[in-house]
Order: sequence, then structure tokens, then C-alpha cells
Amino acid sequence: MLSARPTAAIIDTAALKYNYRQLRSNATQATKIMAIVKANAYGHGDLEAAKIFESLGCEFFGVAIAEEGAKLRVGGIISPIVILGGIYPGQVKDIFDLDLTPVVFDLNTARLINEYAKKINAVKKVHIKIDTGMGRIGLLPHQVVPFFQEFRSLANLQAEAVLSHFVESESEDREYSKKQVELFLQVVEVMKGLGFTPEFIDMANSAAAVDYDAAHFNIIRPGIMLYGSYPAQHLRDKIKLKPVMSLKTEIMHIKNVPAGFSISYGRTFVTTKESVIATLPIGYADGIPRRLSGKGEVLVRGMRAPMVGRVCMDLMMCDVTDIKDASIGDEVIIIGAQGKEEITAEEIAAKTDTISYEIFCNISARVPRIYK
Repeated sequence: MLSARPTAAIIDTAALKYNYRQLRSNATQATKIMAIVKANAYGHGDLEAAKIFESLGCEFFGVAIAEEGAKLRVGGIISPIVILGGIYPGQVKDIFDLDLTPVVFDLNTARLINEYAKKINAVKKVHIKIDTGMGRIGLLPHQVVPFFQEFRSLANLQAEAVLSHFVESESEDREYSKKQVELFLQVVEVMKGLGFTPEFIDMANSAAAVDYDAAHFNIIRPGIMLYGSYPAQHLRDKIKLKPVMSLKTEIMHIKNVPAGFSISYGRTFVTTKESVIATLPIGYADGIPRRLSGKGEVLVRGMRAPMVGRVCMDLMMCDVTDIKDASIGDEVIIIGAQGKEEITAEEIAAKTDTISYEIFCNISARVPRIYK
């Protein structure tokens, strides 16, 4: 067995528990929590995170695709698992075998699930998705009546929940979000008029779970905030969270180079003086954005060291000229704290014109997750 290279993502399980409890205390005790663990729990490890949340009493888990749900179920998760992205025709039998709850937003899928449920003499709970303005998946409001008129004949299906999704719940301007809530509640009333009273009304994602009580209804589905990241800066004043992941490596090689020496592909960086360049065993195949080239920094001995040259697939370089006694084997922090300095996923996202979600999700499977 090979010993591990020094590159790793460290997952702080105490911070994960803390964030869950913070979100739990922000809602009423009657409100259920659906912890979103899709995309490998935003890069933090889906099964490991789900086990922690389940131990704290989490009532539901949300995933994007059936394969993610299967992994959780086979891994021992017993709570309901909701497939938020819906299912494909070939997965109907699987959702019964694995006891997964599909989100449904078209009659063809509803018919297929009902047909199989009838064949095995079962009733399948489903969650119905309403599109109140996102423009992705979900029934548009004018489709609700014909959908539920036929749904009444699908005797082996139970509409356990109705849900929708905010477009900009992290915005301080709530005008559009209020319109979405109003439209969603109108749809719920239409459903009730057609004889359907879903047990769960579900719309609040992370930002709404923290900053929009009127959208809590009786279930919230936090995602990114469970992992200690804020969808918007102003939300930092609403709830205290702890970062869960730190990404680290070590200096693997150091060289002294003269002025006029170019570093990495394309010669985008050329030294202007005698410099000390450290090579790190981490690159874009591990999830470091190539767009961070020449913009980012890392922490070495509690100080910021600029990334220099283009990030390579497996390696990247930083300038440690001004860091006294920087040496091979020194710990290097890409995300996280060292001494009095800290680099957050939000900082990296800002420098690469993206969001912290993408930074976390892009940390690849070849980076081991170490749970502490």
C-alpha cells in the first residue's frame, strides 16, 4: 500500500455538527430539515456527512441523482432520501428496491412509477416540483390543474410533498422571492382544491432558511451553509457558521532562480529579481482553478505566498522569496487558516469569478478527505 502524498482535504466534523445545530436552532422544532448532500456533499463527502447529520436527528436527505441516493442507502442511511433532480425511466425499479423518493414534474414519469407500484402492490411517495420562476425543472403554474387531474387516477402514488426553488434568495432585495412565494402558495391552494393536501411544503434553501422565515413552511433544505460557507456576505450577520473544509499540501521542491527566469506554461510569469520558487503537489486535476493562475495565494509559515505561473494539471508554484526559511515539507494551506491568516473558498471564488459551491465541488476524488 502506498503512503499518501501530502495533499488532502481535512473535514472538521465538529464544525459540521456545529453548523447543522445552528441551522436547526434557526427554525422551529416543528420544521423538518432536509440536508442537501448532493455532489458528494459539495465535495465534503456525502456518506460521511449524511451519517453525521442523521446522528443529529436529520429527517430527510436531498440528492440530485438516483446514483447519489443509492450510495447513501447502501452505505447505511435509513432516513428518507429525496432525488431532487428526478429520475429516468430505467431507474423506476431501483427507487423501489432502494426506497428512494423521487421528485416528479411530468405525467409520463408519474405513470411509470404508478404502474410499477401497482404491479408490486405498493404505494410510492413522491414530491411534486413546481417551477415558480427558476426555469429549470418543475410544473409551470398552468400545468398544475391538468397534472393533478390525471394524478388522481394514479392510485399507487402519494403526493407527500410539494416543492419549489428560489432564484435569488440570497439577495437583499426580496421582491422576486416574494412573488415566487405568492405563486407557490397559490399552487398549493389549487392542489388542495383538487383534493391534495401534501404533508410537506418545501421551498427554503440555505439563504431562505436563515433569512426568510415566511418561506420555511414545515421543511427547510439547507445546503452550502451546512458546510460553513455563506451564499452572500450579508448573511454573515444572520448566523454564525464554521468552515468545515481545509485544503492543504506541502512544499515538495524548492529552487533559487535568477531574475528573468520564467515559470510554468506560456511564460506568463517572469521573475524580476532573484527568487525562491516552491513547487506544490497539487493542480487543476485536484480542483485548483486554472483561472487562479497569477491571482491566488497560499499560506506558508503563516504568511501569504503568491501563486506564480500557470497552475498545471498536477503541480503549481508559489513564490516564497519573502518567507524566511521556507523549506521542503512545510505545510501549505490552499483553503483554511494558518497562524493569523486565512484563505476562504469565497476568496478563491471571487478571484476566479465563480462561487464557493463550485470551488468545493471541483476538489476531485483523488484528493483524500480526512475526517477529524
